[in-house]
Amino acid sequence: MTTPSPESAREPRERTDGPAPDLGWSLAVVLQRWHERVEESLSDVPHGSRGYHVLVACAAAEVPTQAALAERLLIDRSVMTYLLDDLEAADLVRRRVDDDDRRVRRVCVTAHGREVLADLAARVAHVEERVLAGLDEGTRALFCAAARTAAVAIQESSPDLDPCAAVRTVVGDPSAARRNPRRRPRARS
Repeated sequence: MTTPSPESAREPRERTDGPAPDLGWSLAVVLQRWHERVEESLSDVPHGSRGYHVLVACAAAEVPTQAALAERLLIDRSVMTYLLDDLEAADLVRRRVDDDDRRVRRVCVTAHGREVLADLAARVAHVEERVLAGLDEGTRALFCAAARTAAVAIQESSPDLDPCAAVRTVVGDPSAARRNPRRRPRARS
């Protein structure tokens, strides 16, 4: 009996038990695994991957307003308030009054938040590497670039599309069972 080489062990097996998987099935399987692993990896972050995405958006070039952040990430404004409360309590972000309009709050990543974000980004990259381990490095980079291009094109043509709803459709809401009872309930993404 021969032992398969590591390379052959990574080659995808062809399915013989039904119709060939289509793009939807393939993306759903990848998204399900990505979501499970990322949520597990970010379990110590307020609101998990949602908190991570808020940090990423806040760390971008221009400091967003709380309202613009909610709109950009398609998160209900009242939910965004609770999310930012928790991120602020963890010293990851702070809200400051806008210099030009005192009614507006800008969301800034703290120095501690930037350190944490660097660690979180490395964790997410590691998860993505593991999820796509069946692809060689070049194919992995091509897959990620193509997926990003397709997602941006779809988002631009349908700006009201809620990516959180799409994720929930595929993966459900496994975090509901793990919610912290002292926290305010999280609404839809």
